[in-house]
Amino acid sequence: MRPALLALAAAATALVTACVGDAPRLTPAELTGPDPTLPPPRKKFIPTVDIAPAVGWPADAKPAAAPGLQVGAFATGLQHPRWLHVLPNGDVLVAETNAPPKPQDNKGLKGWFMKQAMSKAGAGVPSANRITLLRDADGDGVAETKSAFLEGLNSPFGMALVGNELYVANTDAVMRFPYQAGQTRITAAGEKLTDLPGGPLNHHWTKNLIASRDGRTLYATVGSNSNVAENGLQAEEGRAAIWEIDRASGRKRLYATGLRNPNGLAWEPATGALWTVVNERDEIGNDLAPDYLSSVREGAFYGWPWSYWGDNVDRRVRPANPQAVAKAVKPDYALGAHVAALGLAWGGGATALPPTLREGMFVGEHGSWNRKPPSGYEVVFVPFRDGRPAGDPRKVLGGFLNGQGDAQGRPVGVAIDHRGALLVADDVGNVVWRVVGAGMTK
Repeated sequence: MRPALLALAAAATALVTACVGDAPRLTPAELTGPDPTLPPPRKKFIPTVDIAPAVGWPADAKPAAAPGLQVGAFATGLQHPRWLHVLPNGDVLVAETNAPPKPQDNKGLKGWFMKQAMSKAGAGVPSANRITLLRDADGDGVAETKSAFLEGLNSPFGMALVGNELYVANTDAVMRFPYQAGQTRITAAGEKLTDLPGGPLNHHWTKNLIASRDGRTLYATVGSNSNVAENGLQAEEGRAAIWEIDRASGRKRLYATGLRNPNGLAWEPATGALWTVVNERDEIGNDLAPDYLSSVREGAFYGWPWSYWGDNVDRRVRPANPQAVAKAVKPDYALGAHVAALGLAWGGGATALPPTLREGMFVGEHGSWNRKPPSGYEVVFVPFRDGRPAGDPRKVLGGFLNGQGDAQGRPVGVAIDHRGALLVADDVGNVVWRVVGAGMTK
């Protein structure tokens, strides 16, 4: 019993020490925008950990909408809703999903501690492995139909519809299913289009999808298998990247690399550029490294694991790679350190929102674990002008943390519905929220 008791004591000591942390030294304004302030890295043996315990929403409670906006529940009683896709007929697909078994992840005492901490944040529930269809036929802003649309999936996340084919990104493959407008359930067996990096480690398990404008190509995000390649570079093959997939043949190639954990994908209409949001590395301080929103250049390398925000070297990574650092592309726009940016949606179709929230990107920030005080836990809007970010991020939806620092909800995927409202998947509250302009009834 002695080794077990020692491990338990060490874990308890780590918990107390980790939660103390270092105070942030920069303001939110200094940590966001095209040229954020980058302090020196502050590496600690035990990282700062400040997990907001997942408690869910009290009866009749909801997030706080920004002035001029109002929010209500579009659908409740879901099981860990993470990602959204709006179909042409107005039906909304929501991926009810969570991590698959990862027997090689979170090993050792530190790994055990991190696993317990993430469970505290609400990420320890089993995956429903389901996509659910939500339908608001009467247009009152509340889905009266909730049906199991696709079941038996493998930690599904991203979705894309091209013609009569629905593509779903499981954690290890892109699947194709036949779809007919209006149907509420797909029973046909799916066809694998292509494999995606998965396996028994599969540290960042979420895989997202977007189709090109002409529908010929799919783009898939794949996060890294570690924080900074501590599991070895061989474990990172094909990861920390966006893949380009030929929809007809399933052949794929790496489109952009060095992106630690890309999730949301969106097209910017003025330039036609692909944009993404990326979760950067942890454990080098409260104010490093900035998560970001960036356009994605074909063939570009964005630094991970050897550097962050361009050529800022991460000296924890061995062996060093100065040649890779020298070619690292600096991202376009910092969102703040550890905000966990996941959801991304272009606001052009948001006709149910004020005009000031249409030219730009909505970002769902899931919230930090490696920062004290917490960051993220909100939905923000980044204004654009001439195809580029232009201005400070604006809070659209907050109040996900209560006065005791508990997580009543955590925002993930965002999407614009066919009536021009903003939808937000909340995986702790088990709700899809709907945001419209103040005074609107639909």
